[in-house]
Amino acid sequence: MSTNRPEPKSILITGATGGIGGELAKRYARPGRTLILWGRDEEKLRKISAVCGGRGAKIISRQIDLAKGQDALSAFYEDDAIAQCDMVILGAGLSDIKTPKDLTEDPQKVLQLALVNYTAPVTLATAAARRMIPRKGGRVVLIGSVSAYYELPFSAAYSSSKAGLASFASAARLGWEEEGIKVIHIAPGFVDTQMSQRLKGSLPFLVSVENAAKRIMKAIHHNEEECIFPWQFRILRVAERLVPQFLRKRILKSIRADQE
Repeated sequence: MSTNRPEPKSILITGATGGIGGELAKRYARPGRTLILWGRDEEKLRKISAVCGGRGAKIISRQIDLAKGQDALSAFYEDDAIAQCDMVILGAGLSDIKTPKDLTEDPQKVLQLALVNYTAPVTLATAAARRMIPRKGGRVVLIGSVSAYYELPFSAAYSSSKAGLASFASAARLGWEEEGIKVIHIAPGFVDTQMSQRLKGSLPFLVSVENAAKRIMKAIHHNEEECIFPWQFRILRVAERLVPQFLRKRILKSIRADQE
């Protein structure tokens, strides 16, 4: 349901140098609004900041590695002290899979993925909520994946990190809703970004970055608790609950994946 809350004046976007994060930054850029843009790629960060600044937004940008959790937390407190955030969009993420020639995923990549996909966003979400509560409200947006709902044997670290994020969103929503904090969990399927383009084979129900950003903004505007898109994955989400556990395991184990 929609609310009468005013449009956000100060928005933090992590992963602003990625496909979805960059598109959201451009669409949220407007006069009178401050965008705090975080990203790993310095050149891309400079370009997206220039575009958003050209649309009238005040820009605070920061090149940052979210795997360094304490640095990320300190950076949030610094930026929030300058421009009090009333919305945070935690969209930065990493992906990796076990290719057919590998016995397991790379342990070093698993560590980095867990830090960026789970530890950093839940930490920043909690820090943001703590700052927002005395201000009488705000929005915390966690961008995950439909893989949160499936135990992918070739991508155990990625799917479990997204499952953890989904679980955190549900718990935090219950804990913070009486304090005026809206927690919105976004679970997209395949989006046409560099992350998806690394995968070999078909990408069912692929969504453009532009359409993904529009759907996410709609979910935020209406304070949807959980937004799964495209619609085919919402249907699958319902249907898979009817599948017996033994058959579910067989299907998941039969899936093959590879990446460039």
